[in-house]
Amino acid sequence: MPFFDNAVDSGIRPLGVMNAMPANGNMPDRNWVRLRQPFQDRRGRACVTINDLNGGFSKADSVGGEAKPLLRTYLINDLRNQGYSLPMVTNATTLRKEDWIQLDRQVVRSYRQRLQAWEDLKAASSFGGFNAMGKMTLEYQAMSDPGEAVVDMDGRTDGRTDTPLFILRSLPLPITHSDFGYSSRELQVSRNSDTPLDTVMGEAAARRVAEMTEDITIGNETGVTYATQTAGPGTHTGTSTVYGYRNFPQRLTKTNFTAPTGTNASTIFTEVLAAISQLADQRSYGPFILYHSTNYSQYMNNVFSVSGGNHPGETLRTMLLKIPEIQDVRRLDRLTTDNTLIFVQMTGEVAQAINGMDVTTIQWEEKGGLELRFKVMVIQVPRLRSDYSSRTGILHGTTS
Repeated sequence: MPFFDNAVDSGIRPLGVMNAMPANGNMPDRNWVRLRQPFQDRRGRACVTINDLNGGFSKADSVGGEAKPLLRTYLINDLRNQGYSLPMVTNATTLRKEDWIQLDRQVVRSYRQRLQAWEDLKAASSFGGFNAMGKMTLEYQAMSDPGEAVVDMDGRTDGRTDTPLFILRSLPLPITHSDFGYSSRELQVSRNSDTPLDTVMGEAAARRVAEMTEDITIGNETGVTYATQTAGPGTHTGTSTVYGYRNFPQRLTKTNFTAPTGTNASTIFTEVLAAISQLADQRSYGPFILYHSTNYSQYMNNVFSVSGGNHPGETLRTMLLKIPEIQDVRRLDRLTTDNTLIFVQMTGEVAQAINGMDVTTIQWEEKGGLELRFKVMVIQVPRLRSDYSSRTGILHGTTS
């Protein structure tokens, strides 16, 4: 069993052993990461955990053709003695296995802190399960709505033949990443004192990656543009760009919302109904999550008042939740532009979370082994979509 799927045999090692990096320079699979996470076992021996070299597959995951390679821990020296080429020098195993486990747990914990827009999108509609490291773009097609009906008394009128029209679009698959490092001496001190490895730098790097993913989803940051056309056949429509809710070109806009004051809740309620009607005109019927900027928070829980009195026990938030098309009303901590409302229909034909690679940490050496560098990286981008006629279920609301 080779280390890599899709790698090219160098021809100079036994058993089809693969180079540390395939000829095309891509990172083909999770083994690329595992080979860069060496650790010491309890006897101080350098190890890596990789796919079983005998080609074993799990039985529990084999239902529906989803069998996965079994993982097995090997001594690095044993692999070298068998002629395998590894992507690190002998003394690169500066972390214990427990250090890697602790670091990965910290990365996941940071990634889940109050980053609402991406988590909502991932929960509502997610697309993954492909090798994003081997692709630069994700291509897809939008189709027109073909056909017509003819009404007559005898059914003999010829109907016009019709076929669907397609336009080709694509989405870049950039890597979002952040680096950090430790000196070899810091790691040795941590080991000699038997204290846990300090993972503050790892948490900070993971936090930066997660925040960038959130900002791109909201539209606070401009996403990557990769070329102006796809590599495949067919005419490509538009640029291959990652967009967020606030900068998606096909989004609807409503620029006449009234700024909240705490006493105009009924006005805002009426304007939200108008926005939902605007979306319905574009054949988007919800359910919508209504996101609001941070300055709305102080008004959402005010008593809902109208001319002539109040609605007992009701607030602007509870009244908005009574609208059938509104699934939820949520604050985005990173949406700090005042008086901003974003409506998103949480269905796959409008928005998807593309998960090409989960949060991953890799390691390499520099300065002759005196410094260990780490990189936290993901391939996770929002895919915002419109139909053939550029209709979509996203509305960006602002004040005039």
